[in-house]
Parts: sequence; C-alpha cells; structure tokens
Amino acid sequence: MSGSGSETVELVPIEAARADGTAAGEQSLHLGRNLMAAVLMTIVTTALLGVAYPLIVTGLAQLLLPDKANGQLIVRDGRLIGSRSIGQPFSSPGYFRPRPSAAGAAGYDPLASGGSNLGPTNKKLVDQVRANIEALQRENPGAPVPIDLVTASGSGLDPHISPAAAMFQVPRVARERRVDPAAIREVVNKYSEGRQFGILGEPRVNVLLLNLALDERFPMREKM
Repeated sequence: MSGSGSETVELVPIEAARADGTAAGEQSLHLGRNLMAAVLMTIVTTALLGVAYPLIVTGLAQLLLPDKANGQLIVRDGRLIGSRSIGQPFSSPGYFRPRPSAAGAAGYDPLASGGSNLGPTNKKLVDQVRANIEALQRENPGAPVPIDLVTASGSGLDPHISPAAAMFQVPRVARERRVDPAAIREVVNKYSEGRQFGILGEPRVNVLLLNLALDERFPMREKM
C-alpha cells in the first residue's frame, strides 16, 4: 500500500519466506555436522597418533631393540657408569679424553645439547682452538694434533673420537698406567669401529667403552 505521507510496505511472498527459513536451517544443520566431524576427527587422531602409535612404537622398540630404546646405559656393580650414546668428561690423565664440548656451561650437559654457534673466524673460537692445540702439543710434542681433539661436535655430546685422536693420547695413558704403549694401542685397535655398512660415517672409537676396557685390563696403580 502507498499513500500520501505514508511509507511503502513491500510484502514478501509466503513461499519466499519459507525458502529463506529452509536455507537458514540447512546452513545450521551443515554447521552442526561439520563441527561434529571436526570433534570426531580430533578424538580419533589423538587416540591414534597420541596414544596408540607411541605405545606401538615403544613396545616394538622394547621388544626388538631394548638396549638402544633404554639409552644404552652401562651399569657396573649396580652403579650407573654412563651411556654408550652420550659423551662424558674424563679429567684423569690415565684415561682417554673425548672431544671438547660446548653443551652447557661446563660442557657435556645432556640437557643443553648443542654447539658453540661461533663462526670459523670468531676470535673466541680461534683462541679456544689455539689454546687446545698448545696444551696437546705440550702433552705429545712433535705429533700432529687431530682436529677432533680441539673442536667440539655439533651436539657437544659425541661419545666417539677418531682412531687418530685415540692414538695421539696413547703415550700419556700408557705412562700414567705404567703399561707398554704397544699394549694400549692394541686395546685401541680392538675397540675401533669402521664405517657403518662400510660407507657411512667415519672410523671411530667409543671413549667410555675404551676407558672401561682399560680399567679391566690395566687398572690404575697408585704412584709411590
């Protein structure tokens, strides 16, 4: 209807109103279905990937590779000595020493694994390497210093050194244990490992296993 001074009112057909209502209802229904599907997907993926998968992998690891799954821990006389997978420091001159470590404030911290993040031209790194070289040259004059004895690994927890690094330390270890150096070299050769599958990695020696073998075969003697 229209008239002088009155507003025009547009009437909506009943069929159109019903169609709009039906469309709104269908949209609400689709939204509810999508929400329910998202909730169910979250529950299913959480159960599969957050519960079932970790339990299956953990169970298989304990069944097939229990030693590695439990950290390759070494226990002697009921006391935990260390892990074959994590480097640790040895300060006594009668033991082989691992690579330097930048993991944590004092090094070899398994909770702070990482390198120094210093570039090859960084003065602090250059000074550290130079100091390490000078100390090792005093220990074994005239012998070339292996690079892994003066530089830290990326993790700071490398349990291995190169066979060359182990051989470099033989004179000191033999002197402290009062053993013929040839006998110490024999143990080093025994515990040297080659490349994995003959092509991967580099030859290496596990420092902890090597030192434990020395303690069993050539125990430290008290100096008179």
